Amino acid sequence: MTQASPALLEKTALETYVPPAKPSLIGLSRAELAEALGGIGVAASQRKMRAQQLWHWMYFRGVAEFSEMTSISKEMRGQLAEHFTVARPEVVAEQISNDGTRKWLLRLPSGVAGEKAHEVECVYIPETDRGTLCVSSQVGCTLNCSFCHTGTQKLVRNLTAGEIVGQVMVARDRLNDWADRETSNGNRLVTNVVMMGMGEPLYNFDAVRDALLIVSDNEGIGISRRRVTLSTSGVVPNIVRAGEEIGVMLAISLHAVRDELRDELVPLNRKYPLAELLQACRDYPGASNARRITFEYVMLKDVNDSLDDAKLLVKLLKGIPAKINLIPFNPWPGTAYKCSDWDQIEKFSEYIFNAGYSSPVRTPRGRDILAACGQLKSETEKLTAREREALRAMAMTD
Repeated sequence: MTQASPALLEKTALETYVPPAKPSLIGLSRAELAEALGGIGVAASQRKMRAQQLWHWMYFRGVAEFSEMTSISKEMRGQLAEHFTVARPEVVAEQISNDGTRKWLLRLPSGVAGEKAHEVECVYIPETDRGTLCVSSQVGCTLNCSFCHTGTQKLVRNLTAGEIVGQVMVARDRLNDWADRETSNGNRLVTNVVMMGMGEPLYNFDAVRDALLIVSDNEGIGISRRRVTLSTSGVVPNIVRAGEEIGVMLAISLHAVRDELRDELVPLNRKYPLAELLQACRDYPGASNARRITFEYVMLKDVNDSLDDAKLLVKLLKGIPAKINLIPFNPWPGTAYKCSDWDQIEKFSEYIFNAGYSSPVRTPRGRDILAACGQLKSETEKLTAREREALRAMAMTD
């Protein structure tokens, strides 16, 4: 197969991360915390214990200042504050949908004086049995998927592990969802994390891996790996690696069952066609009927929604423990695509269900604030300075 020009498939990052003068400890592993402590003169005999204390206060208690870490000596707290922070991204704006979905525009700390700080979006979706947080992995997006609003953005840079973990911490801050939160039953509000926000997670593999290992650590944030889902458009070389090194649930942005159509909808398919992608899914470590791979399929009217498409989808997934999520297309300004008619979506779903696959139709959430699947694009950038400051003030006082 002739390889398409890389320019048609993947964008090149415009910038690289520059750490601020006083870096945050958020996102560091225990070993990295110990190394950072050694860098400010903490004795080797104390580093492991001090790193564990920091881990507890940051990821279990969720404190935002070293002064709150009362099990650490006052002198040590002052030393930490002199060199580091425990800062997460700043909430610039918060929008709340009619259905309860929340979207946060988050500003990342800039390491270059005078440079405009970068921003990403993060979405919280409350449901009766869970609370799902949709997290971003890049500023902008690597890919050029034609139906996706986020894909129309330039790729600015990859997020760090700390900026990814920081999104989870911001959500817990905003929802008052840390360990000492007073509730009648003690249940958490953020129970699930999906790497389905801005960016392609498997093109930022190391940071995503390091962040998700922190998120799933049972002595900290403590979200089970079975409640963490990584979604990819099909970066085949890193799929099996994700199973081996991260061990979370896998979701594939499929959207088409023929290479010629998927080449158009998901141009990365020209590099990693369907046969290679599905083989990587068959090889995914830990995949079973109890740990099924989710295949996401956006329903586009007269594009990919025929019963012939449904039949071929069932044929393609034979032998893969799979669940198919059907996603009604969420419109965005300037798109040429339309959502499939509801009766056609139901016929498509019924055929897949009768073939033995779970085929739920995802209820669109947060459409009124452009927080639904495929809509994230830092829309707040288009607001005037006065509108942005009003939203920021509301976010700070809620």
